[in-house]
Amino acid sequence: MAGRSLLHHLLGWTLGALALVWATFIVVGFATGVHEADELTDGHLASVAGLQAALHDGHFDASTRPDPGHDMPEDLKSHDYQQSMSVVVWDGEGRLLTSTGDAPLPTFDRRTGFADLTLGNPPERWRSFSRWDGPEQTRKITVMLSVEERDDLAWDIALQVASPGLWVMPAIAVALGLAVRRGLKPLHDLSRDVLGLDVQRAQPLAARHPHEEFKGVVDAINTLVGRQQAALARERQLASELAHELRTPLASIALHARGLQGEMAQEERRDSLQRLEDEAVHAGQVVQQLLTLARASRAEMNEAVRPCDLDALARQLLADYAQRALESGHDLGLDSAGPFLLQGHALLLELALRNLLDNALGHTAAGSRVEVQLDAQARWVQVCDDGATQPCPPPGQRFNAGLGLGHRVVEKVAAIHDARFERVPPPPGFSTCYRLSFPPLPELPEEPAAA
Repeated sequence: MAGRSLLHHLLGWTLGALALVWATFIVVGFATGVHEADELTDGHLASVAGLQAALHDGHFDASTRPDPGHDMPEDLKSHDYQQSMSVVVWDGEGRLLTSTGDAPLPTFDRRTGFADLTLGNPPERWRSFSRWDGPEQTRKITVMLSVEERDDLAWDIALQVASPGLWVMPAIAVALGLAVRRGLKPLHDLSRDVLGLDVQRAQPLAARHPHEEFKGVVDAINTLVGRQQAALARERQLASELAHELRTPLASIALHARGLQGEMAQEERRDSLQRLEDEAVHAGQVVQQLLTLARASRAEMNEAVRPCDLDALARQLLADYAQRALESGHDLGLDSAGPFLLQGHALLLELALRNLLDNALGHTAAGSRVEVQLDAQARWVQVCDDGATQPCPPPGQRFNAGLGLGHRVVEKVAAIHDARFERVPPPPGFSTCYRLSFPPLPELPEEPAAA
């Protein structure tokens, strides 16, 4: 079953909120339009009834025309949309037959249709409509309405119809705010779970975030948590080993120091002094390895990954060790076919090779051969010697921590570079070999062939 999409989830809530507001606006607008149409129709009916009430024997009688300004029975009161129309009737010769309303008497002409008139003193605008009673043109009727009254009516209708729109934007803002908040709830849940992670005792995020957009984030966070836990486990194990490594030489130093305070033979005193010196050197080496590991951790955090050449690094390192190898009687060599480029921390890679060389030179007798071998195609570098007699473990087995803290430094450098550090079967002529294998280079996409 495919995971749900946060985009679709959020769109569903926002579009649902918009549809609800839109449907509400349509319903309210439709109801308002119908209501205003009913009111306008009722106003026309009231206006025509008022005109007919003032008509007697073909002439308008002003004394009987309803006047909205005076008290009258409830059923004769002015309607909201009732308009005060003025009517003028002429005969075919232009003689006034009858009139009603408040409009001043306009000038007679034979034109028909709608027109805008300015009448009275002070001038007032009127909207008029004129027509003849038939082809014989025996009577001309002109109906007039005050432009001011018409505009007031138009504004009243427009406000009534537009009033629902005044709350549409606030309603949309509130509805969208609630919908977006509800749609982003899965993101808030994920943020709360991430904030609740304990760096020291972090558990992987539970797979309760079903949206596709979160899958990559959750996997990346769980990967980081796993790496962090592995790093913390390595640091705790290393701290325990360091404490153990330091405890032994320090206890021996204290023991021999107390022994030197008593009486002993000259030969025993020399042996105690020599042991005291050896244990002090051992403790110093442990502290140096501890500082090296701290330096590696700092470099991992502060230094950017850059291109480096392991071949050039190994050549420079062997040049630095040439004098030491000469003094210890070791045969130091390099087997490399050329440049070995990779992305990494040059300082950390140098620390790893130094520790491998130190172990090889320090644990083999004079006259032993130590060689650094590189294979850029297989992407590994290894240090081999022919002086060790310890049996080699099966391929792929991790090194034994008892071989020294130098290997712990190499393991940490390997972890930083996503590499693998292991003891491997030595090549012919060698008895011990430790290899640092790097991940393969990513494959480049093939270029399309030219047409």
